Amino acid sequence: MQNKPRVKSIAIIPAYNECEKIGQVVSEIRRSAENIDVLVIDDGSTDKTAQYARAAGAKVIRLCTNMGYGVSLQTGFKYAYEKGYEYLVQLDGDGQHDPAYIPDMLKIVISGEADLVLGSRFLDQSATDGRPAPGYKASMARKLGIGLFAFLTTKLVGFKITDPTSGYQAFNKRVLAFLTQDFFPCDFPDADVIIMLNRAGFKIREFPMHMSKRENGKSMHSGIKPVYYIFKMFLSMFMTLLRKTPTSI
Repeated sequence: MQNKPRVKSIAIIPAYNECEKIGQVVSEIRRSAENIDVLVIDDGSTDKTAQYARAAGAKVIRLCTNMGYGVSLQTGFKYAYEKGYEYLVQLDGDGQHDPAYIPDMLKIVISGEADLVLGSRFLDQSATDGRPAPGYKASMARKLGIGLFAFLTTKLVGFKITDPTSGYQAFNKRVLAFLTQDFFPCDFPDADVIIMLNRAGFKIREFPMHMSKRENGKSMHSGIKPVYYIFKMFLSMFMTLLRKTPTSI
C-alpha cells in the first residue's frame, strides 16, 4: 500500500460527535496518502469534532444541526464536485476504516478498472473464494442484516456483492457527479445506491479490507434506527427498480 495518488483526490469523512477519534483518523489518512486532501463534514456535533479535525489538518464543513449521514455525505460530494476533484474516498470518522487502504482503492479507479470500489469486510485478502476476512466480529443480528442486503444486492446487480453496507468507498468524478443529484437518499445511502449506480452503467468492484470494532461514540444504527433502516432500505431498493434510471450530470 505504498503508492501515493498524484491526481486531485479528496477523502471525505461524515462525523457526528467523533472528537475522540477524528484527529487520529485525519492524521492516518495524511500519512497513508500524503497527496490527498481531507474534508470532515461535522454533522452538527455538540463536542469538539470540528476543532480536532482542523487541528489534524482537515478542512471542515460544519452543518448547523444534525442532518443525518446521507446529507453529510452529499454535502461532501457537492463540495468535491464544485472544487473539481477527480477522485474521492469516503470513510467513517470513528476509526473503524483503516486509511492504509486508500492508495490501493484509488489505484483501481484511477486505472479505469472500476468506477466505484467498495471496501468489503467479507473478502479475505489472501483468498479468492469469498471467505470472511479474519478478525471481523459482529452480532448475529447485524451479520444476518448484512447478509440479507448482500444477497438482495447480488441478485439485483447480477454479480457477487459481499458487503454493501461497509461505508468505505472510492470512486471517480463520473460517479461523484451522479451522486450530487436530487435522487440521492438523504438518510442511509447503502445498497440502494449500489443498485442505482449499476443500473446507470457504472463499473463496480469490491476490495478486501479489515474493519475494526467501534470503540466509542454512537453508531448511526443504535436504538430503533436499525428497524427504520431495514424498512427504508427495502422501500428504497424497490423504488430504485421502479424509477427511470437517472443519468450523470
